[in-house]
Amino acid sequence: MRIGEIAGEVGVATSAIRFYEESGLLPAPERTPSGYRDYDASVIDRLAFIRAGQAVGLTLGELRGVLHIRDRGDAPCRHVADLIDTRIEDIDQRIKDLRRLRKDLSTLSENAAAFDPAECPPESVCRILTTIV
Repeated sequence: MRIGEIAGEVGVATSAIRFYEESGLLPAPERTPSGYRDYDASVIDRLAFIRAGQAVGLTLGELRGVLHIRDRGDAPCRHVADLIDTRIEDIDQRIKDLRRLRKDLSTLSENAAAFDPAECPPESVCRILTTIV
C-alpha cells in the first residue's frame, strides 16, 4: 500500500508516517521500482496502536519500547499496563499541583481585589504577586 492509502485508512498525515518511520516506530517499507514507499497492510494496526498510545499521553519513546517488545515476539501487555499505571500517577500528581496552584491563584485574586494601586510602593513592581510567596 502506498503512503497516501495508509494515511487515508488510519487518518494520519503522510508526514507523520514518514516521521514514525524515521523515529523507528515503523519498519522501513519496501520501495517500488520508481522509489515510492510500499507498506505492508500490517502497518495499519501499528499506526492505530501509536495513535491510541499518544491519545492517552504515552510518549513516542514509550511506544517505541512497547513495539520493540512486540517485535521480539513477546506480548507487551504487562509493560503497557505499567506505563498506564505510571501515567495515572503522573496525572494524579499534576491534579494535586493544579489544585495547589488554583488555591494560590484564588488567594491572589482575593488579595488583588483588596489592593489599592495608590498604596503600591514605587520600589515594588506589583504587590499582588509577591503576597503569596
